[in-house]
Amino acid sequence: MSTLGMPGIPVRESAAIAAAHGCAGLELRVHADEEVHLGLKDAGSVLDQIYEAGLEISALAGYVQVCAPGIAGELRALIDLAARLNAPAIRVFPGGTGEDGRAVDQIAEVLPDLTASGVQLLVETHDSHLTAESVLRLVKPFADPARVAVLWDALHPWRAGEAPARTRALLGEYLGYFQLKDATAGLTPVPPGEGMVPLGECGRLLRSWSGWISLEWERAWHPEIAPVDVPLRAAADWLARWRG
Repeated sequence: MSTLGMPGIPVRESAAIAAAHGCAGLELRVHADEEVHLGLKDAGSVLDQIYEAGLEISALAGYVQVCAPGIAGELRALIDLAARLNAPAIRVFPGGTGEDGRAVDQIAEVLPDLTASGVQLLVETHDSHLTAESVLRLVKPFADPARVAVLWDALHPWRAGEAPARTRALLGEYLGYFQLKDATAGLTPVPPGEGMVPLGECGRLLRSWSGWISLEWERAWHPEIAPVDVPLRAAADWLARWRG
């Protein structure tokens, strides 16, 4: 589960909630408003709290936009934080239209840092690049899914008209992470199974896949929605059905 669903809650408490619901990992939102941020000094304490709960860090969810200019320094800081937290991957956004070449150049600039640290960069299907077809333009030039791959957000490719079967087929070995998300027609988050996203089809397509699946519950942006316990129970039901 992502800590996006528990804005302002300390890591220790977030980890306890995740563990209580049977999660194996915690996706940490990296944000100035949170305990985990780019200026974090005591990464060891954060890591200890997660390990004490019996969890791993599945990824760091950063907010770098790889199509925007001048992001190499911020991106390197995110990679460094991931290395200090033993996080296997970092999430970034595309964040631009018509700047695919710039994104590829900027990712290439930090590729040695990714390789040296063993961290994988995950470009999310989001904002300017909602579909697998579009986001692959940013990752395929590297021909190295172990270092540069895609985070499939269940909502965005589907709302852009790309069916889950096509998303999965296009991503192939570049699928590095899956975010479980459901929403109404107005994009208001709802617990998995209560919205319009075809999560049953996603489940069938992911049965033979062994990567991280993380619940993204956007309570940081929608404070009116239910506490994270509610969608976590629904996520557990979905997982039991499709991965059991």
